[in-house]
This record gives sequence, C-alpha cells and structure tokens, in this order.
Amino acid sequence: MQFIASSIENTFWYQEPVTEELMATYPQMSRDKTILIVEDDDQIGTILVETLKQETQYYPILVSDAWQALEAVHNTRPCLLITDYCLPSMNGLELHDRLSAEQAYANIPTILMSAFLPPAQEIRQRNLVAISKPFELDEFLDKIDLLLAC
Repeated sequence: MQFIASSIENTFWYQEPVTEELMATYPQMSRDKTILIVEDDDQIGTILVETLKQETQYYPILVSDAWQALEAVHNTRPCLLITDYCLPSMNGLELHDRLSAEQAYANIPTILMSAFLPPAQEIRQRNLVAISKPFELDEFLDKIDLLLAC
C-alpha cells in the first residue's frame, strides 16, 4: 500500500500510513486546509473529492474505511471529517466516538452522510452535522462552509 497523489491535482488517496516525513513531501498541503473524507463507495468518494478540489480551497484526502481514517487523522489532523455512516467494520458514529475520546481530536467538526442516517438524537448528542444521500453538491458545500466558517 502507498500514499499517492492521484491524477486529479491536489487530491490525495490514502493507501499507506501518512507520516510526518511523507507529509513534508507535499508542502502545498496545509493541515488547516485538509479535509478527510471516509467513503467506501469509490464513485461517491471521487465526486466529493473533485467537488472540494474545484469549489473550495481545501485539500481532500479520501479513505475507504474507518481504520484507515483513524490512522490518517493521527497523521494529518484534518480541519474537517466527512464520513459515511454505513462503513465496513465500524460505522461513522463509532469512528466519531473513537476520535472524540482522544483530546487532540475531540474538536474536529464532522459531517455524517448516509442514505440511512441513525436517529436524530444520536446525531444531536454528538453535535454532528448530518446530510442524507442523495444530496445536492451545493447543500454539501454549504454544510462545509457552515462548519468551517470563522
């Protein structure tokens, strides 16, 4: 496995541990502008990455499962986490809970997306932003702006 820059400029797919040394090879990627997307559907992930690349100033990193996401968060410390709810081996709420249990990652804003979202109470109690699939890309971008507005 390896961390590679894709053919889509400024888009990064995570396939190997993202280390400090490796991050140094991508000086244009700033942590305060990095968004981690956790999506196991390649087509949806690619659309989200391409949208962020074209419509925002952020650098998207795409991973396909929660275990890769945990490792990527520890090494990149993104400014935003966008995760599917229905993931293999660990769902998006469980991923959020694991990250929130660590003080260094407890305040990463999170968007939870799914065609089958968990009960609204579960989302509210974790202070998450939810978006139902399918969604309009403008709605997706608006939620990002809402969470990252200073």
